[in-house]
This record gives sequence, C-alpha cells and structure tokens, in this order.
Amino acid sequence: MRADLAQQRVLVPGRSVTVEVPATSANLGPGFDCFGLALDWRERVNLAVIEDGYRIEVSGEGAAELPRDESHLIIRAVLVGLADLGVRAPGLWLSCRNTIPHARGLGSSSAAIVAGLLAAAGLAEVPARPEWLLGHANAIEGHPDNVAAAIHGGFVLAYEGRAGVTAAQSNIHPSIAAALFIPDTSVGTELARGMLPEMVPHVEAAANSGRAALLVHALASEPDLLYDASCDWLHQGYREAVMPRSYELMKSLRGQGFAAMISGAGPSVLVLGSRTDLAVLQDQQMAGFSIRLSEIGAAASIIDASTIDSGDISSPANQTVMETPGSGASLIEPTRSGQLRRPASQTSQVTKTHI
Repeated sequence: MRADLAQQRVLVPGRSVTVEVPATSANLGPGFDCFGLALDWRERVNLAVIEDGYRIEVSGEGAAELPRDESHLIIRAVLVGLADLGVRAPGLWLSCRNTIPHARGLGSSSAAIVAGLLAAAGLAEVPARPEWLLGHANAIEGHPDNVAAAIHGGFVLAYEGRAGVTAAQSNIHPSIAAALFIPDTSVGTELARGMLPEMVPHVEAAANSGRAALLVHALASEPDLLYDASCDWLHQGYREAVMPRSYELMKSLRGQGFAAMISGAGPSVLVLGSRTDLAVLQDQQMAGFSIRLSEIGAAASIIDASTIDSGDISSPANQTVMETPGSGASLIEPTRSGQLRRPASQTSQVTKTHI
C-alpha cells in the first residue's frame, strides 16, 4: 500500500543517482513474450532531486519528439517507484543523451522503465530488489521479457508463477555473442503486435514449444544447435507485412546458415552465434541497415548515489545516458502477474550496486 501524500518522506534537493541499464532483445525466435537477452550496450541515466518542477535535458535519438515534463517515461517510472516506497521528490532533474534507436526491437522503453525504477530506489536509499523492479516494470511495460533481461542481465525466461510475474536466469555458453542489423526505419510495438492472430494451429504451437526448449539447451550447452533452435512459428511470419526488408534479411541470413531472427517486435534483426562466425558479418553491406556486434550484457546497476550541492546540478560533458521511447509514458493495465508490491522498508547507501 502506498503511503498517503502527508505521510511520504520528502527527499532533500541535491540527492542524485547515476544508473546503467543494458539494451535488450526479446523473443529470440520461438521464445515469444518469454525469452529476453541483455546486450552489452550499456547506457547511463543521471537523476537528481531539485527544489521544484521537472528539468529534463535530452539529446540524441528522438530528442525533438520527447516530452519535457512528468510524462517522460523515465520520470514516470521514477514517480511510480518513489510513490510505492513512500517517498516524494519536490522536483526532479534528468539528463539524457539517447543512443538506442526508438521502435527497433532493442528494448528502449524497457530500459527507460528499469532505469527510472532503479533510480527511484537509489534516490530513496533503499535496496533495489529484483522482484520489486520486475513487478513495477511489468505493470508499466505490459510484458516482462525485455524488462526482466534488463534487470537480471544475461539470458532470462520470464513467466507467470504462483507468486506473479518472475524470471529465471539461464546459463549462456561463453562462446556466444550477438550481431544486430538495425534498420533506418522503425515499427511500433503496437503495430507489430496487431499483426498477430488470436489463434494458431496446434501443430505449429507444438513445434514452437519444442524449439523453445531446444533453444534453452543450445544457448547453455550446445551452440551448434542455435540455427535449428531459433525456428519460430508464432510471430515472425505474421509480421512480415510491416517489416518486409527485415524479414527478407532474416531469411537471407538463415539461408547462409546463421541463427537469425527478428529482435523483439522488430524491425532489427538479431543473429546469435560464436564470435568467429559473427565476425564475417561485419563485411556484409546491407542497404538501409547498420550492424553492431555485441557481447551478452550484464544486469542494470546503480553506479553512484550521493548528495551534492543542488546549485551544481548540470549536464556533465560527453555523458552517455539512457535511451527513452518516442512518446510520453502512461501506466497501462498490468498483466495478471504485474501487481505492484511494496518492498521491506530497509535503507542503505548505494554505490556500485548490482541487482
């Protein structure tokens, strides 16, 4: 239960926090709305408490379209987290230089949500418990795969259990890395989801289940099986019409023997394999796509939390901070497993904290 406004602890201006959150890819072929993978594409978010109002400084990807008020997704997530912790900020300063492209299937909105919630815990000086982060992040995002990967790092399997939404971390073979083909055009998640049918043939669902199980094994123990394990019948084919170039690229790469798949809701294309195999992709010129090689990423973390002179709050030079989505945030209906839960009111100073 959230504290009433009069009972909330008010943060002192000057309290600041810096967090790092990874970009992510979800689905990974057959693991629709379940599998998530953190990428070694870490970005920072800087937040501080100020006397009043919202001071938001944004540059980089989508800067012209992003809101400069409390509807900004990172600010919205901070406010959700602080309210649940019984804490209130008189005002907030946020600085962002976005580097992750919007609406490309790389977890930009999930990263922003996790960054905001993690920052809320840092500002409030309480431990950022993974189950608390996941419950809130799932309620805001509407599905848990990307946010779970950002929270835990590595490869995760998100699901609804008896206690609600949760995530199991699975091993990933040390030889496996990722290549990302990122298009110069975007596809909104809602549009991509709108292409999916309400029902699929039983034979296809059964085949998909088998490949999802095989993918968990391939990622952990037998990377040579990645190609067969990454086959999907649930979502990629149905979305071809809204991302034809990405679908064609995926088919071309698979024709060359690569374990290629649509990243998240697309339209980026993810390829999983050994570093040696993926290195040859750097020489492939794909019109309309840029390529980025990535290691597997680590969990989100608070890298600094402190109190500074509020008069000194300004954007540090050349900082790289969190990607945010291209529209204002709104708290959507949570899934059945995404109920908001309050953590224990334990406090601690947080510096270089991994969750």
